[in-house]
Amino acid sequence: MRQLIAILLTLLVPATVFAADNGYKIIYDGGSIGEVKSGASMKLYLDDKQVRLAYDKSMSLAIPAGSITEISYGQDVHRRVGTAIGLAVISLGIGAIMLLSKSKKHYVGLTWDDAGKKGGIAFQADKKDYRGILAGLEGISGKKAVNSDAMTVKN
Repeated sequence: MRQLIAILLTLLVPATVFAADNGYKIIYDGGSIGEVKSGASMKLYLDDKQVRLAYDKSMSLAIPAGSITEISYGQDVHRRVGTAIGLAVISLGIGAIMLLSKSKKHYVGLTWDDAGKKGGIAFQADKKDYRGILAGLEGISGKKAVNSDAMTVKN
């Protein structure tokens, strides 16, 4: 009977449920974390009551969910010119096709005010994790994410 239950659990429950590391890999783009340089790899953990950013084995930052003031997101779209030029040297046809392709980078911005300690961070998320991160941040903070690409600046 135990073997049958074990087989059913392995078929019905994905292996990711038992994974020890359930954080999202992100790339730090900038913000108020002075010790971290732009382009550094980090891990983002979403708990019930906090957002935790781990940027070194011994260093992390915990942001209480209730202190989050704004969530923003956007995409940086640019043509792959450098790749196209490199491939054009090898093969003209492939280089021309690459010049027409686009690359998207998905960015998330987060600002907070934790009892007067204000801060913010912008990071790049993987395209597979992008929507999940936004949904998680909205869920634990109660704030709606704002599309920064649709915002217009008026002087």
